[in-house]
Amino acid sequence: MELMARYEDNHFDLAIVDPPYGINASKMTMGSGKHKFKKNKNWDNNIPSKQYFDELFRVSKNQIIWGGNYFTEFLKPSQHWLVWDKNNPNLSFAEGELAWVKNGKNLRIFKHYSARVEGGGKIHPTQKSVRLYEWQLLNYAKEGDKILDTHLGSGSIAIACHNLGFDLTACELDTEYYEAAMKRINEHKQQIRMF
Repeated sequence: MELMARYEDNHFDLAIVDPPYGINASKMTMGSGKHKFKKNKNWDNNIPSKQYFDELFRVSKNQIIWGGNYFTEFLKPSQHWLVWDKNNPNLSFAEGELAWVKNGKNLRIFKHYSARVEGGGKIHPTQKSVRLYEWQLLNYAKEGDKILDTHLGSGSIAIACHNLGFDLTACELDTEYYEAAMKRINEHKQQIRMF
């Protein structure tokens, strides 16, 4: 909220956000249980407030909101949903996720096997792939757009924005996740310079 308060109306062209769904994901065993995360984190106990969504809509022209199906009380009906079909043979994981899109291209489906995690490994329980973020940027943003992410998490969106040349403003409240994301992002940037 403090970050968004710094910006004027419609400052960002596109917000791609993955806020807490209120399902206590940090306390779940993910998949086969091979991903071990600290259980004392409570970042996913509640969904964001109406004030969060009001401010998000104020500072950004368009929004992609992951977990939109959990926030329908704050979102207007939209025909522009995005479905991430995880193409996952391991049915102990969810087969897909939904994102609410304000302005888009009707319902779109992105198919990508969710267990493929790029460099740095899985550092966040709800980590999304760089490839998913690149697909969103290629399909919903245009060159020169300013991108906002209010929940940086593992930093996948930062890597995608770096790869495609987008200006990203993002924040993360959890120091441990922030430090792990920054390490992952910086290592990725160093690898690019080697080629």
